[in-house]
Amino acid sequence: MNYPTEKFFGELEQVHAFYGEMPTGVSVTETGRIFINFPEWGDDVKATVAEIVDGELVAYPSQELNTFDPENPEKGFLSVQSIVADGEGTLWVLDTAAPNFDVPVKGGAKLVAVDLESNTIRKVYTFSNDVVLDSTYLNDVRIDLRRGSEGVAYITDSSITGPGALIVVDLGTGDAFRILDGTHSTSVDPDFVPKVEGEILMNREADGSTSPWQVAADGIAISPDGKTLFFSPLSSRHLYSIDTDLIFDKDIEDEELEKHVKDWGEKGASDGMITAADGTIYAGDYENNSIRVINTDGSMETLTHDPRILWPDTLSIGPDEYLYFNANQLQRQAGFHKGEDLREKPYSLFRIFIGKGPAKVK
Repeated sequence: MNYPTEKFFGELEQVHAFYGEMPTGVSVTETGRIFINFPEWGDDVKATVAEIVDGELVAYPSQELNTFDPENPEKGFLSVQSIVADGEGTLWVLDTAAPNFDVPVKGGAKLVAVDLESNTIRKVYTFSNDVVLDSTYLNDVRIDLRRGSEGVAYITDSSITGPGALIVVDLGTGDAFRILDGTHSTSVDPDFVPKVEGEILMNREADGSTSPWQVAADGIAISPDGKTLFFSPLSSRHLYSIDTDLIFDKDIEDEELEKHVKDWGEKGASDGMITAADGTIYAGDYENNSIRVINTDGSMETLTHDPRILWPDTLSIGPDEYLYFNANQLQRQAGFHKGEDLREKPYSLFRIFIGKGPAKVK
């Protein structure tokens, strides 16, 4: 007898299969180069930033720069969580310096600008102790080169033990500051109960003890004109935004900023997000093995729903007008299953045609 089954849709292509460590970030440059990052979460990470070259992973910019030196924490990469090609010749590398979500190594948390033509580091931005806290986990970054002398970077602090926040970096001066620190929009939704692959996602220790797994501000996206910044806690289904002009308005105190945050409603629970050239936002939906679409009028729909989309992490739009994303089975890690690692290799880099290019940053 034939029974009705769940409907899956969307034409996915596997771009790369990962048989080693677990990836999180992916970014496709304006010339079609593909970069991947691998945070230090317990796997044997050979290089925390790599480029896919002829189907192989090559340490980027070099193996030397993927070797961390505790004596010079600002120089080498330790545990990179996000990489973003800005479409203007730079790969931005966000180093948490916090393997396994530990306290960041002093001086090691940094945003690094890598020149894609020379494949060399152009500038390193480090943070003061009042910006990167002991609880901070730098997660994702978006760039706007139109504001200030050299542009700004917006970074999410997706802490699991402290306040969530957005971190703003002046790329000209290197000055950085926190906004929406511990506010509702950057914090864990206390009523949110994530359900993935039919069960509640929570920390489950080998001894049988359990605790909630709660992650603050994570996904971030910026409108094509740089005027609106979108963000979402990982432990929430809501999409929020703030007008970027308000962030830099000296007449608005930081504690007043939350009043200007817009709640767009439920989009599904997301890890990564990305904006297309026409302002459409694409977001993962890790509870439903899907990629969601948030249209500029606020309406939402599902782009693809596929059983292979096992935790869609970072998203990137290439010059070929494909949406790229990693499916890395984050929910199957040992910490959620009494010490048993349920991940099945390979992890996958997928793409799906959307017919739109990436939003510009300049």
